[in-house]
Amino acid sequence: MRKVYDDASSALAGLLKDDMTIMAGGFGLCGIPETLIEAVRLSGVKGLTVISNNAGIDGLGLGRLLETRQIRKMISSYVGENATFAKQYLSGELEIEFNPQGTLAERIRAGGAGIPAFFTKTGVGTQVAEGKELRQFGDDTYVMEHSLFADLALVHAYRGDTEGNLVFRKTARNFNPMMATAAHVTVVEVEKLVEPGTIDPDHIHTPGIFVSRIIEVADTVKRIEQRTVRPRTAAVEGAH
Repeated sequence: MRKVYDDASSALAGLLKDDMTIMAGGFGLCGIPETLIEAVRLSGVKGLTVISNNAGIDGLGLGRLLETRQIRKMISSYVGENATFAKQYLSGELEIEFNPQGTLAERIRAGGAGIPAFFTKTGVGTQVAEGKELRQFGDDTYVMEHSLFADLALVHAYRGDTEGNLVFRKTARNFNPMMATAAHVTVVEVEKLVEPGTIDPDHIHTPGIFVSRIIEVADTVKRIEQRTVRPRTAAVEGAH
């Protein structure tokens, strides 16, 4: 099975359609499949339901798809860095399904593991639990959450081989490995593409069986949402 494609557009060819559900890895701007997201934008598909921890920021990541109004619904945890998101939500243009962050992660993991639903204490007694089944286990009440499974998962990895075995780097791992397992088709962008056998089997985070298509995106920009540092003068004074 041929998995390696020349670019993002060819890797997504035949996969995109209106009103589909897409998972997009990343946390803030860390580990987002930015090249694949841009290819989705250029395709013009619309009415998308996007499952992602957040929606990027204005002008970057999934924020690009919000600007073109290609997203109909977001299933997310944190969206506080995107003014476009807030504007569309408050005006009724964008539907949101909020999740506690751990619940979102487990819904995705469960989807990849073939588990249809699970019970958690998180959210009980809050708006998160409204309209959902509650069940008593011992002395505690739990809320039932359904798993998530998408038509397409877009993933960013640090290294991958041509068979699709993936290695993620530090915090850029975040939601990417879980999402790679929880979709009918997974398309991955990797910073370094290597030959099979190059990666130590013990270092593989996601086996290639989950990956359908892969592209190499060298020289990716490591973006930072909010750079927080000490003023240089204070740092110098502190050294003395």
